[in-house]
Amino acid sequence: MAQVSVPRELRFSVNGVDFAAQEWGDPTQLPVLALHGWLDNSASFFALAPRLRDVHVVALDLAGHGKSDHRPGRAAYTLWDDINDIFAVADHLGWKRFVLLGHSRGAIIGTLAAGTFPDRFIALGLVEGLLPDPARAEDAPKQLAEAIKGLRAQQQKIPSVYPDIQVAIKARERGMFPLGHEAAKALTERGVVAQEKGVSWSTDPRLLAPSMFKLSRDQLHAFVDQVSAPIKLLLGVDGLPKLYPNYLQEVDRFANVDYEVLSGGHHLHMEQEVDVVAEKLNAFFFPFYGLT
Repeated sequence: MAQVSVPRELRFSVNGVDFAAQEWGDPTQLPVLALHGWLDNSASFFALAPRLRDVHVVALDLAGHGKSDHRPGRAAYTLWDDINDIFAVADHLGWKRFVLLGHSRGAIIGTLAAGTFPDRFIALGLVEGLLPDPARAEDAPKQLAEAIKGLRAQQQKIPSVYPDIQVAIKARERGMFPLGHEAAKALTERGVVAQEKGVSWSTDPRLLAPSMFKLSRDQLHAFVDQVSAPIKLLLGVDGLPKLYPNYLQEVDRFANVDYEVLSGGHHLHMEQEVDVVAEKLNAFFFPFYGLT
């Protein structure tokens, strides 16, 4: 898997939050904002970013993740706040238009953002993510109740402390989506903070609470219908299509989404399939070189 270059560290403040990010490539080349998945961080792109040609990648630690600050106060995290943040980040970077590279929750954020302000996006390269689960209107009260209870429960929890980082890496390998050692190591090294008796995750525990509000299927489809940028979606055969048996049928509803199913799991862009993922994305991004 080799070919891992050392990224440059960035830090800036937008929307009242101090954000950390990692940067690869020449700032004069195609601007790419990379967004990681839920409970991951910008190290999600440690293997992929160096393999992308003629691009300037800025991989963000979303609020509450990695080395970025937690959101102030005690309110829940929402996709809407993250969407607002990425436009503020793009403005800070001086990017009027940019490519969005997203994995999982980061891909969902990107899709909804591109439906909100379509003219800001050159293209969307998505890995294992497109839209969140839809909700029925009649379930909204229950959803809100569960979210409030979950938020209160998370705020009262005592964070787990691992005796050393190697134990934390092993725990990350055995997460909801299992990871190989190198991928787990990259995410863990950026995703822990030192404690008196070891290390604990830096992620804000409020991220573990259920969503306060979910959109209906029609509302979600309206966002995709508004996206004017080309969309390339790469899926792992052992990722979302395996987790959700009807996933590909849902994706087939969108004529503007070009998708491929590759070997690998949910984090195929971090594992042994990364070369194939990079090849697909390089071919997809090629027509947009020189555009801003």
